[in-house]
Amino acid sequence: MEQELLLWVRGTGLQIAAAVFVFGMVYRMLHLLMLGRKMSLAAPRGSEWSGGLRTMWKRSFVSTKLSARGNFTVIAGFIFHIGFFITLFFLSQHIELFRAVLSLHWPAMPRGVIDISAVLAIGAMVALLVHRFVDPVKRLLSDYQDYLTWALSFLPLLTGFMLLREIGFEYITLLTLHIASVELLLVVAPFTKLAHMFSTFISRWYNGAVNGFKGINI
Repeated sequence: MEQELLLWVRGTGLQIAAAVFVFGMVYRMLHLLMLGRKMSLAAPRGSEWSGGLRTMWKRSFVSTKLSARGNFTVIAGFIFHIGFFITLFFLSQHIELFRAVLSLHWPAMPRGVIDISAVLAIGAMVALLVHRFVDPVKRLLSDYQDYLTWALSFLPLLTGFMLLREIGFEYITLLTLHIASVELLLVVAPFTKLAHMFSTFISRWYNGAVNGFKGINI
């Protein structure tokens, strides 16, 4: 039974999840881009492009204008995203998957670097969840999507680390759980806040372009 389930998630399940992810994300991004905005009849007071690029740059790093709690969220978020990026793209097993599917490959990072990145990313996610619970403003503003997207992002990291270290369950069970958690993430991402993986820089550029057109330097 376990072998059959593993074969399904590695084959048909992965194909379905990838198709939903690609088509869902394309739809979301096209919908976002086609919304557009009304043409301004005012004379431009600045450059849209410079304003958009400046906002993308500034909002991608910690701002000195943020409070200590705000900086904590940004720094922990950076740790999670960087750790997730390293484990996703520089683990040798993942690179072999990219080679098989996309015919693309690159050097892998040492296992120790992957382990540290995964642990830091997991720790950052736990810290962010605790912070969301204890901060009254964040707790008030949080809805089910915030906790759902947290869980969907956390499970692939946790099951992947457990798989590498063979913690808790047999190898086949862990591999099945890991792949299934990734597929669940792929299926749900286009229809939740996880779509920000593609929309973040588009929205930042848009906001900066509007302000740049008006001559506002943010």
